[in-house]
Amino acid sequence: MAHSRFFTLSLFAAATHLLTPTVPADEITMMVSSFAAGEKGGVEALLFSTKDGRLTRAGRTAGIENPFFTAISPDGRFLYTVHAIAFGGEDDEEVAAYAIDKASGKLTLLNRQSAKGTATCYLEVDATGKVLLLANYASGSVASLPIREDGSLAEAASFVQHEGGSKVDPKRQSGPYAHSIIVSPDNRHAYAADLGLDAILGYALDPTTATLKPLEKTSTASTPGAGPRHLVFDPAAKNLYAIDELSNTVTRYAYAAPDGILTKRESISTLPADFTGSSYCADLRITPDGKFLYGTNRGHDSIAIFRIADDGVLSLIGFEPSQGKGPQNLLITPDGEWLLCANMPGNSLAVFRIGSDGKLTATGDPLEITMPSCLRLLP
Repeated sequence: MAHSRFFTLSLFAAATHLLTPTVPADEITMMVSSFAAGEKGGVEALLFSTKDGRLTRAGRTAGIENPFFTAISPDGRFLYTVHAIAFGGEDDEEVAAYAIDKASGKLTLLNRQSAKGTATCYLEVDATGKVLLLANYASGSVASLPIREDGSLAEAASFVQHEGGSKVDPKRQSGPYAHSIIVSPDNRHAYAADLGLDAILGYALDPTTATLKPLEKTSTASTPGAGPRHLVFDPAAKNLYAIDELSNTVTRYAYAAPDGILTKRESISTLPADFTGSSYCADLRITPDGKFLYGTNRGHDSIAIFRIADDGVLSLIGFEPSQGKGPQNLLITPDGEWLLCANMPGNSLAVFRIGSDGKLTATGDPLEITMPSCLRLLP
């Protein structure tokens, strides 16, 4: 009797295995958004081989209007993206929720909600998978939306309009321009980089209510005229790094976890000392072991490579051509051995192997893809 039961369970397990699509152990799935209107706009699933750096197209969902940025739930079941018929126009844009078919990479629309602002340029899901945070660049605001059990989005639970302007650069800093918002490693705080204010604004995050509340020390000033754009914490959660779009620098901020206070430390240039052209930073990433940091230069069209010392201070290792025009977004694989770079106006996705010294080596020809703007891995 026991033997018969074991045999039945074994057959069930085998059948389940056959019916469940699996990705080979040396392949991971990534989602790439195409920042374009109409059918050219969309999100494509790619299989990436961690063995040889090969990219294989898996499936594409078209007709997502100008999906500049995306976020994925911690369990990998849902994807959230900007949906903007007129990106940066007068009307509030939307954020859309999709269910992910991991076998095909296709997306099924669940619903859309107002982003409460325009030029929505950054999305982040908190560690619980219950909150979607967003930054609106043109209207200078941030918001938080509850995520329902089925992955769909509820209306915004909190909204904060940034006020003021640095005005060091009158064309770019006439008012607030919220460019990103990320969650702290302990999931207690959220930080928004505002290019227009030359500041990083801190919020207390409550996942149970999906709300943001300004911290007691709300704002931490960056160097005047820096224009902070994207943010990243180191793996030890001791430092937060900002890539500054206007000054082409990376700035380190010491992070005090209990109260969420940031303290500005030093900055380091992302460009060669003899560079005289126009360039603007975009994105930055840190390897999982916390040893190296990479930042993109749009104009110089390169990836700046830095070593991170034990105290968090950066030192320049060198530069690597991005293999395309306008490096917009970066992704580092969980094993820390590969870096991918989305060259948005260059319509290409480049793959680099990360050496033990942090230097990058391009592998093969970049993959042609329409306006790649955001790279995300499925967990």
